[in-house]
Amino acid sequence: MKAKRTHLAAAFAAIGSTIAAAAGALLLALPAQAASDKPAGKLVLYTSQLEADAKQTVDAFKAKNPGVEVEWVRSGTTELMNKLRAEIAAGSPQADLLLIADAVTMESLKAEKRLLAYKDAPVQGYRTGTHDPDGTWFATKLITTGIAYNTAAPMKPSSWLDLLKPEAKGTTVMPSPLYSGAAAIHMAAVKEQPDLGMAFYEKLQANGTTAAKGNGGILKSVASGEKLYGVIVDYLPIREQAKGAPVAFVFPKEGVSAVTEPVAILNTTKNPDAAKAFIAFLLSKEGQELASRQGFLPALPGVAAPAGFPDTSFISLMPYDPAKALKDDEANKKDFADLFGG
Repeated sequence: MKAKRTHLAAAFAAIGSTIAAAAGALLLALPAQAASDKPAGKLVLYTSQLEADAKQTVDAFKAKNPGVEVEWVRSGTTELMNKLRAEIAAGSPQADLLLIADAVTMESLKAEKRLLAYKDAPVQGYRTGTHDPDGTWFATKLITTGIAYNTAAPMKPSSWLDLLKPEAKGTTVMPSPLYSGAAAIHMAAVKEQPDLGMAFYEKLQANGTTAAKGNGGILKSVASGEKLYGVIVDYLPIREQAKGAPVAFVFPKEGVSAVTEPVAILNTTKNPDAAKAFIAFLLSKEGQELASRQGFLPALPGVAAPAGFPDTSFISLMPYDPAKALKDDEANKKDFADLFGG
């Protein structure tokens, strides 16, 4: 009997060792399994970011997701869309992700059912209107349009209506929506404001306001004193003022329009998990802090703005409907050209 008990004890000991070994093996395997849940593979990004900013963005994402290989193509939004549409026509779109200038372009792709919805994207804390309610595109920063003025100007504007005053007669310049995407969005937003509307553009024209092709030329005109006031995107005069240029920038009290540099996933993506991880990074506090370090207003309220910018929570955005802006785009451009020329 004693021998039998000894054999049983040995058997139970052997079973215990086997269970312990299996449990140990399972514990050792858990980190590897967790690691396998991280996104991996190749991701192709088409972006209109400045080249240095695009590299910083990709490098920061890869630091958090080392298993993902990111190939990126950088150009202007119009050129990227031409490239993408040629690829679509050939039946071989290459991009997984788009990170481009404006939501109106994204709305055109959404209308064509070319975007993949990311329903559970981390948009908590973001303003309504900075992302598509259907989850197809998401703002990554705010590039607002306000008023720059030469510091020698007789009037410091605080309202869009100040550009209609005698002090601004013949001394104001603005970008044309025929050449600038930001200007096209600005016009769409202004037209939706009851106190501004299309009548505001008509009054600007009557007050001698002229149109220029882009924001860079407007900055030069205002900084040189050739013009005293300019409708312009925020970061150009703010950066130049920090360098000592005789310009300043104001966010008018009625609010500002904003280009949001949205990001979206094409529904032909070959790597949706990595694409969603890229968007989640851009929308995270860390991603928004990166946008701020790059010199842009973060889209997420509460993230510190770059030097020279106000806290984003105090900036009022003029609401506009990107889908309506897309529908009205050609008519808006014609109306502008009729007033200010092509």
